[in-house]
Parts: sequence; C-alpha cells; structure tokens
Amino acid sequence: MVYVIIKELSPSADEVIIVTSSLMKDMTSKTDMYRANAIRVLCQITDGTLLTQIERYLKQAIVDKNPVVASAALVSGIHLLQTNPEIVKRWSNEVQEAVQSRAALVQFHALALLHQIRQNDRLAVNKLVSSLTRGSVRSPLAQCLLIRYTSQVIRESASNTQTGDRPFYDFLEGCLRHKAEMVIFEAARAITELNGVTSRELTPAITVLQLFLSSTKPVLRFAAIRTLNKVAMTHPIAVTNCNIDMESLISDQNRSIATLAITTLLKTGNESSVDRLMKQITTFMSDIADEFKIVVIEAIRSLCLKFPLKHRSLMNFLSNILREEGGFEYKKAIVDSIVILIRDIPEAKESGLLHLCEFIEDCEFTYLSTQILHFLGIEGPKTSDPSKYIRYIYNRVHLENATVRAGAVSTLAKFGALVDSLKPRIFVLLRRCLFDTDDEVRDRATLYLNTLGADGAVEDMKEFLFGSLDIPLVNLERSLKNYEPSEESFDINSVPKEVKIQPLAEKKAPGKKPTGLGGPPPGPPSTIDAYEKLLSSIPEFANFGKLFKSSAPVELTEAETEYAVNVVKHIFDGHVVFQYNCTNTIPEQLLENVTVIVDASDAEEFAEVASKPLRSLPYDSPGQTFVAFEKPEGVPAVGKFSNMLRFIVKEVDPSTGEADDDGVEDEYQLEELEVVAADYMLKVGVSNFRNAWESMGPDCERVDEYDLGPRENLAEAVNAVINLLGMQPCEGTEVVPSNSRSHTCLLSGLYIGNVKVLVRLQFGIDGPKDVAMKLAVRSEDEAVS
Repeated sequence: MVYVIIKELSPSADEVIIVTSSLMKDMTSKTDMYRANAIRVLCQITDGTLLTQIERYLKQAIVDKNPVVASAALVSGIHLLQTNPEIVKRWSNEVQEAVQSRAALVQFHALALLHQIRQNDRLAVNKLVSSLTRGSVRSPLAQCLLIRYTSQVIRESASNTQTGDRPFYDFLEGCLRHKAEMVIFEAARAITELNGVTSRELTPAITVLQLFLSSTKPVLRFAAIRTLNKVAMTHPIAVTNCNIDMESLISDQNRSIATLAITTLLKTGNESSVDRLMKQITTFMSDIADEFKIVVIEAIRSLCLKFPLKHRSLMNFLSNILREEGGFEYKKAIVDSIVILIRDIPEAKESGLLHLCEFIEDCEFTYLSTQILHFLGIEGPKTSDPSKYIRYIYNRVHLENATVRAGAVSTLAKFGALVDSLKPRIFVLLRRCLFDTDDEVRDRATLYLNTLGADGAVEDMKEFLFGSLDIPLVNLERSLKNYEPSEESFDINSVPKEVKIQPLAEKKAPGKKPTGLGGPPPGPPSTIDAYEKLLSSIPEFANFGKLFKSSAPVELTEAETEYAVNVVKHIFDGHVVFQYNCTNTIPEQLLENVTVIVDASDAEEFAEVASKPLRSLPYDSPGQTFVAFEKPEGVPAVGKFSNMLRFIVKEVDPSTGEADDDGVEDEYQLEELEVVAADYMLKVGVSNFRNAWESMGPDCERVDEYDLGPRENLAEAVNAVINLLGMQPCEGTEVVPSNSRSHTCLLSGLYIGNVKVLVRLQFGIDGPKDVAMKLAVRSEDEAVS
C-alpha cells in the first residue's frame, strides 16, 4: 500500500529526495516483492538526473532470475522510453537477453520494449521479426505480439516486393496450428487484414474461424464472428462456407454474437435466402437493444441495394419495425434507410413514400417529421398521383408543433409550384394557414401565396424558394449581419461562394469532415472580401475586375529556414496575381526592396504585366509583395513558375535596433509554383445533389473512363481526384468505407465565369490494386463539360 500511495502522490523534485533513498535501499532488498515494487515506483517519480544513478540496478533487474522483478524493470523501461529514450536505448543487450527468458510475462514485456526501442529503424524491426519467427518465442502473449509486428512488416514491405510471394506469410499460417487459442485467433485475424489478400491465402484462416464459431467459449465465438463480419465486406464468397454455422448463432444467448451473425449472413446470403433470413430477423429484433438494431438496419439496407428485386419484402419489414417502440437514433436509421432505397430504387418510390406518410401520422420526433416532409416535397410531386400525399401533409398543420407546421406549409407550396393541377387546392389550404398562431407559419404561408399567385415572371423566385441554394449558409449569414439598411437593397449575388479560405498569413490547417449531409463544412470567416479590398487598393491591379477566387497559401520554403515565404494565387477573368507573404526570421537583419523574380518560361500563356515590391521587411513582421500576370480571358491557363526572392540585406545592431546605412544585394531560391486547373474552380456545395443533377439535364453531360493505375486503397484514389478537380464533395461521399472495392463520389463547384458544374465519380478496384474511374460531368456550358 505504501508503494501505491507514493506512486499516486508523485512527489515533486524537492520532496522526492525524502523517499528516493528508502526506495533505492528496497531495490537491493532480499525480498523480491519489495524490489519489484521499488523499481516501479522509482521509475514513476524519478527524473533524468536520478535515473542515471539507478540505471545499473535497472539493467541487473531486467536479467534477474525472478520473473516479477524482471517484468517490473521491463514495464518501467516502456514508460521511461517516453521521457528518457536515450537512457533506455542503452539497455538493448539486456532486453535482448530477456526476450529469451522462459517466463511468459518477461518474454512478452521484453519483446514489447525491444520493438519500441527499434520501431524507428525499419531494417532493425525486420531483423527482429526474422530472428524470432524461427521459433524462439514460447510465451503465447509474446507470440501474439510477434504476429502483430510481423503483419506490420508485411504491410510495409508489400510495396517493395516485385513477386507475388509475401514475406513471413508461412509464419502466420503456421501460427494457425499453435496450441494456444489466442495465438490461433491473432494469426487468423492478421491474415484476413492483409492488403490485397487472395482467396487462397484466406482459406486456412476462414477454416480456423469456422471452428471457433462452434466453441463453448462465448469470447471465441464473438471474436470469430466479428472477424468474419469484416471479411464479408470485401470477400463475401469466402465466408459463405460458414453460413450454416452462423445461422445456428442467431439464437445465441449473447445478443452481440447474434447481431453479428445476422449482419454477416445478410452480407454473404444470396437472393434466394433473403426471405428465410427476414423471417428469422423478425423474431430476433424484439430481443435486442436499439444500438444492435441499428447495425441490422444498415445491413438490410445494403442487402436491398444489392438485390433490388427484393425491395418489396425488405421495405415492408422496415415499415413494420418503424411502427414499433424505439429511440430517436433507431427510428432515424430506419427513415434514412427508406429514403436511400427510394432514391436508388425507382420501383420502391411509391410504397416507400406511403410508408413515410403513415409514420408521420404519429411520429414523436420533430426532426424526423420535418426531414420526411422536406423529402416528400422533393419526391412527391414526381409520382404518378401526387394528390394522395396532400392529406398526410395537411394533417400536420393541425396536429403538430410550430416547427412541423412550418415544414408542412413549405411542402404544400412545393406541390403547388410543381403540380399545376393541384395549385387551386393548395391555395385553399395555404389561406387557412394564414390564421395560424405561430409567426413563422403565417409568414411562410403569406410568402408562398404571393409567390405562387403572381403572374408570369416568377421562375426566378421559384428557383430561389424551391431550388438548390448554391451559397454557403455561413457566408449568407455573415453578409446579412454586415448589411447596413439603405436605399440600395441587399444583393444575394454579392455573397461570397467560396466555402473556405485561409486568412492572409495563416498556414493551411487540416480540415474536418463535413458535419452534415449535402452541406459544406463550417469554416472560419471567409477572407475573400479582405483580399478583394487589399487588391483593389493597389493601383496596378484596380482595373482587373471582380476577384473570382483566392487560393489557400502555398508554402515556397521549408520550415525553420531564414526566410518564410508562402504565396496566395488570386484568380481574375483575364489576370492572375501572386501575393507572396514574406517573413524575415533573422533578428540581426533588415530586408529592403523585397521582390520576387518570377520566371514564366514554362507558362507560355502568361505574360507579366505588373509587380509591387515590398519596401521594408523587419524581423518577424510579415509583409507582402505582388506579381501580376495577364492570361487569355476566361481561359483556364495552367503553367509552372520559378521564383527567386531578391532583396537588399542590412545588418541590425542588436543593442540599439538600428540598421546599417549600407546594404548588400542578395537572392534566395524559392520552390516552384504551379497554376493548375483546380485554381479555376470554386468549392460550392449543393443542398440536394440529385435534384441539381436532374435539373441540368443530359444535354451538357459528358462521360469518360480512366485507369488510375495501382493505388494503396480506394480512399487514396478518391482524395487524389477530389484534390485534382478542386471541387466540393456533397452528401459526405468523400468518405470511403474501409476495405470497400467500389465507391461513388459526388462533387459540385463553380467554374470561372460563374458556370455551375456537377461531377459524379464512380470508382472500382480492377485486379489486385488497379483503380478504374468513370467520370460523368454536367454543367451549364457544354464547353466546360
């Protein structure tokens, strides 16, 4: 208890001397338990200075005959490696000796420490794995650790091997015949997680996992079914041999095992087994918690997309469980699944919409009601008989809270705008809404009545009210806040369309994933107004017209160099302006007359027309110098530019801060800069990609196929194409599920000249790692497509 208290209190440097002498005395005690605990506590509270004094005792403890003492020293070494790596690395010989220990825990801890010591040296890790895979590891725990390190070596060497043979695969396969179950499972899991694993390599691992499915131990059954569930995502055929064993697990007492069994069967089953599986799931659903139900729902959705002809029975199942009791996340998962099935399977639209209409009759969740009403407004008018949905929508006006009532009014207006035959009936219903108790409901009803009742010239207003908004809401909100009421009305065309631009001198930070479907990610305040104001204040650039886009800063120097320079590319219709942001990092120097000499010999379509030097650049005070180029108007000219920073350097007296009168002309080579096609594209999201795609029509559509060559995975290919095009991913489609072999990505943007562009990318893995891509583009201009 005393050791635990000292360890938890962690005395400060001033107090540690009080207990250190006692603990050092315990380290040499004849009682092994005292020695082990004293080592653990000392290493927890000591600093680097004291550690050198006790290093000799720790080295002796590592090779001690008592396994408790040896393990204590090794575990302490693992902790100390984070704070004092140079000291721990000197223990390599002793740790190497401990790896050969007969004690299971000592060998396990020694292997973990030895790997951490060598982890930054790939060759050393390779040698370690090579020597230990020959059979010198007896401890099952250490064997599991060795399997993980072997898998790491296989992953890292996969890209370097020219032949099809994997290094160390025979070792992993041999571990499948080990006496310890934990080693067998670890080896099986490692084989299933190999990159580009083949059916031949998978077979022995699947056979072992199939045996575990019938084990009497729940933990083994769970581990096996969870691993098979992951394998089924990429190799469903390889798992079909286990279907009979998995069906017996549906009635397993452990609900986690039963849920995984069901979802795996849904991935591996064929079309003929769907009805039988659905009957089993119906009895099974009432016995599991909502979190497991959501997993089953997602598996059913994937199954329905895989076998569209079975949509009727699967849709009926989803509608039945939608009426049962459940929490918000569970109900949301069902509604999202029905919405996706309606969008992707045209035959399911009519029945799916009716199921959703019946659900909102007694839906207790405001969010879901408004989501369904919005979806009805989009899809309902396109059905064969739109009038049958009006009753369900209008009921919400009388029976729901103000938020849902407002959503219902908007949905009714969409039916009136898109279905001329329903317009008179919609007018009657909207007039009744004028007497609602809520301001928002009354305002919406008034707005829509005036919009729909106007003559002829309302197409633009309809597009504004019911079309997709191609302006980021965060920018619209900011512009409205900054708008000062005057005789001049608010102009929505003045709202910046750029999703996210870095501040002037800010370095590019890693972005976050989009937080909502269809909408652009929230970003920091846009600085396009600041850029435009800055450029228009410079006489040389004042007549270039309206700024179309400003890029994120591109670094032209490495970190921690004498001078830090990054560049922002400002794109105009007929010009490109490079803004070089410079920082002097040397306190003893003052730079004057700072310019960037740009060589555009590799950019034939560009001609330099103006430059603005920076008069003075003191220490740690950022400044800007500009160079402007002319290019063909409206043409996405590309090219590569060489950059040389030229300046006069003057020495600064550190004591007075005054610079010398005389200076020396000097130059500093910068990295090359490229203007690429993505610089002419603004990231502009659309709220509903499908609607926007259909509204453009197929006239300006172009389709082509490309071979992207070998890639590590699909996610790498998707990110590369998104960066190349410079467009905004829509509806979260930039996220690729792990181990996926096909993926669809939706992109939108605004091309120079304010031309809307939509792109649909379809990726697939052809062969071991080759990625093929089909690109479909629609825009408002055929030439842009």
